[in-house]
Amino acid sequence: MGKTYERIDGRLRAFIERQPVFFTATAPLADDGHVNVSPKGRSGTLVVIDELTLAYLDFGGSTAETIAHLRENGRITLMWCAFTGPPTVVRVHGRGEAVFRDDPRFAGLVGRFDPAADGSALRAIVLVHAERVSDSCGFAVPLMDYREDRSLHADYFDRKTDPEFATYCEGKDHVGTSIDGMPALPLPLPPRPAA
Repeated sequence: MGKTYERIDGRLRAFIERQPVFFTATAPLADDGHVNVSPKGRSGTLVVIDELTLAYLDFGGSTAETIAHLRENGRITLMWCAFTGPPTVVRVHGRGEAVFRDDPRFAGLVGRFDPAADGSALRAIVLVHAERVSDSCGFAVPLMDYREDRSLHADYFDRKTDPEFATYCEGKDHVGTSIDGMPALPLPLPPRPAA
């Protein structure tokens, strides 16, 4: 039976930090807007900052629907499924914001992540403030074995300089504006702050 929690406590935190993949869900306010669900992976790209705050690294390579929705209304849900061990699903409903590379908080937030997780395609950090934390049974979630992270994303983007990555973002559809025409990633992409 599912429960709600006041905070991301030690047990929930440990569960979240063990999962190799999680999912984000956002939507615009418009009735005819597109709901977005995205898988997120790459070890070390999500951190639990405190009992009600999480953050994850947002990399280029796909559209920027999540960023557009957060800029418009801030609503976000994160979900983790146990593919091994006891069947569990954990959801964090909350308010999110994209912290862009020219935000004074960016460098401090990047410092909370494993340096090996950072990459040349980092375009923003998504900060999530939990409003509802819950779990439920994962009886229908299949058992699957995790082998390793795919290296294709990092391999591709690590060959690009930061200016080349900025050019890539400017030339890709639905990065500066969402598929529904809402503002997404600010372009031209601000340079990364000096370390």
